[in-house]
Amino acid sequence: MAKRFAGNPILRPGDLKPSREGLKIECLLNPGVFRYDGKIWMLLRVAERPEQKEGFTTFPVYSEDGELQIMEFKNDDPDLDLSDPRVISYQGQDYLTTISHLRLVCSDDGVHFHEPEGYPLLTGKGIHESYGIEDCRVSQIDDTYHLTYTAVSHLGVGVGLRTTKDWREFEHHGMIFPAHNKDSAIFEEKINGRYYAFHRPSSPELGGNYIWLASSPDGDHWGNHQCIAQTRKGKWDSVRIGAGAAPIRTDEGWLEIYHGANEDNQYCLGALLLDIDDPSKVLARSEEPIMMPAEEYEKTGFFGNVIFTNGHLVDGDEITMYYGAADEVICGAKFSVKEILKSLH
Repeated sequence: MAKRFAGNPILRPGDLKPSREGLKIECLLNPGVFRYDGKIWMLLRVAERPEQKEGFTTFPVYSEDGELQIMEFKNDDPDLDLSDPRVISYQGQDYLTTISHLRLVCSDDGVHFHEPEGYPLLTGKGIHESYGIEDCRVSQIDDTYHLTYTAVSHLGVGVGLRTTKDWREFEHHGMIFPAHNKDSAIFEEKINGRYYAFHRPSSPELGGNYIWLASSPDGDHWGNHQCIAQTRKGKWDSVRIGAGAAPIRTDEGWLEIYHGANEDNQYCLGALLLDIDDPSKVLARSEEPIMMPAEEYEKTGFFGNVIFTNGHLVDGDEITMYYGAADEVICGAKFSVKEILKSLH
């Protein structure tokens, strides 16, 4: 169903400058998307690490006071495990090969993006974000933008929240869903006077990587947790699933585009339809993906066979979706709301 942009990828790692001297941008990933000041904006996840020296592995972490520190190990150290390109294990401690921050880019036409002056980079703050912040969803409620992102540290992976009205000053609300949790998106309107949000707790031994729903009286304190969608054995979303951006209000219910992965770590996109007054009720779900890795830039990259979205814009029946491909580049595609709804069972 996806009509990919002819110019994909629209952003590559070499299109932006590193955040500081001595670092290299390895990947651009999974942008949050919103409108502001008459333009289309993306809040990119930018993954960096130091230039690698032969025989050594180096990677950055943030200290508790927010200073970037460089860790270095010899590749022949028997305590060093480099089997996963995303994670380094040393003496039982896991680290990330890269560290991510969030960076703003904007566009007049939704295709050609540039980095504007005068806007800050968003970096990890405090002990719960010492390995960086990732994969931000942006939800606008009235005049406030709610940023839910993955906060990463040696203590685990949880969901952080920051809010802003002008994209220059931010209020840091801390961690709203503790480890292990991610893939959180706040609905862009209240339902019966309460905020609602998706989240994805992880349970590798009992249960699984499922989509949950929570509600809140104030947007900070969340409860009434309910599991609304599980993985499906033998299907394209058999191993893990997670919410994308905030759901889309339609005449038939809330339409949520989500990602699913199978045993081969292939990430595709599908959709859920939820009751408009009670989003814990799932009315329909994709039997087959609405988008799967097909182009070379989606199948080959830092981590191939991945399509992952957490940002889109809606204009009537048209969804303009921005997504990370192969954990390396940023792409765009368009969908029809009616076509997606018609495909659901």
